[in-house]
Amino acid sequence: MSEFWHSPAIPHIESRRSCKENTCYKQHTHERFSIGLIDAGSTVFSGAGSESLELSAGDVIIIPAGHVHACNPESGTWKYQMIHADETWIADLLPADTTLFSGIHVYTSAHIHSRFSAANELLFSNASSADITDGFGQAFKECAKTRPSHVLTAHTEATLLISLAPVLEKLRLDEQNPVLEELAAIAGMSKYQLIRSMKRSTGLPPLAWRHNQRVITARGMLRLGHSLADTAHVLGFVDQSHFHRVFRSHVAASPGSYRSEPQ
Repeated sequence: MSEFWHSPAIPHIESRRSCKENTCYKQHTHERFSIGLIDAGSTVFSGAGSESLELSAGDVIIIPAGHVHACNPESGTWKYQMIHADETWIADLLPADTTLFSGIHVYTSAHIHSRFSAANELLFSNASSADITDGFGQAFKECAKTRPSHVLTAHTEATLLISLAPVLEKLRLDEQNPVLEELAAIAGMSKYQLIRSMKRSTGLPPLAWRHNQRVITARGMLRLGHSLADTAHVLGFVDQSHFHRVFRSHVAASPGSYRSEPQ
């Protein structure tokens, strides 16, 4: 069960409230700053590296854009909230010396959880933009006063992105999945070197990175009310069934349930 909120009136933020029982997420990234709230049960968080964390009810996890991660229930029912917002909007709410953009932060604080939960409720109750901004601002003030229980930094190698730029462009723009040997030739590497380099620089192997980028674009199109058929076609999926499978593996919901109704 998932309930989504997004609005063309406040396009810089979106949210969901969900309840899951089974493994539902592949490793993925977001182009937005993310705030996760664990309401009930427990989940295992995994990032681009080998480190994993168990998160329990009352925990809050804050994930800057671009950090590879996945959260899946450990056992039983897992109930959670997830908010995504543009980093420019978030930056205006944070003090200049914040460290929240430098890595993934986990807070084991019922008070911080309560603050963000109340702010998220403002979204679902269609509060004013000013009230929403104030609600999230108050929550981040609590973060500034509280030491996180865990801080995870990215293990990617940004310098590799320069040499891999032609590969990423082909993965992003080609209508069909490029052949691994062809991508390796573009990079001047063996296919095994390319896979390792992609993981070091982006956190994901080539095809997983391609799928992740297409799902990010699909989310943006669906929030604007584009049809499922048009979204799948524009992004080069062979059919809607394939689009549905890839989207669900990253979002843990169908494209139809995520999509905004046309305004």
